[in-house]
Amino acid sequence: MTYAIAEAAHRSGLSIDTLRYYERIQLIEPPARDSGGRRAYNDDDLVWLEFLTKLRTTGMPIRMMREYAKLRHQGVASAGRRKQILVEQRTEVLSRIAELNSCLEVLNYKIANYENCERAVVTEPQAASA
Repeated sequence: MTYAIAEAAHRSGLSIDTLRYYERIQLIEPPARDSGGRRAYNDDDLVWLEFLTKLRTTGMPIRMMREYAKLRHQGVASAGRRKQILVEQRTEVLSRIAELNSCLEVLNYKIANYENCERAVVTEPQAASA
């Protein structure tokens, strides 16, 4: 099955401009062209775009994504380096998750504190205003 650029953009959640940009910076291979010369993306292209989107969501820099994309074409010979890139990114993601969990704990503490304040206002309005 093939998809025009607008449909590929819709299915991938990326904009048409982003698809063209990814092609220009060689994150994606130029897609096949239909008889009218229009880009024709396939299901494999969409799977790759989904993976790129996940990498981007993790905060991976475009530079690293480009390296990964280039290595991908080398097949098994580049598996070690590709794995290393992903392991390093996983370490970054785990660090961010830990930082966010720490922030979440502070938010939960403050929310609980304000809930206690609200209960005090309801039960003792004069004491809470002092």
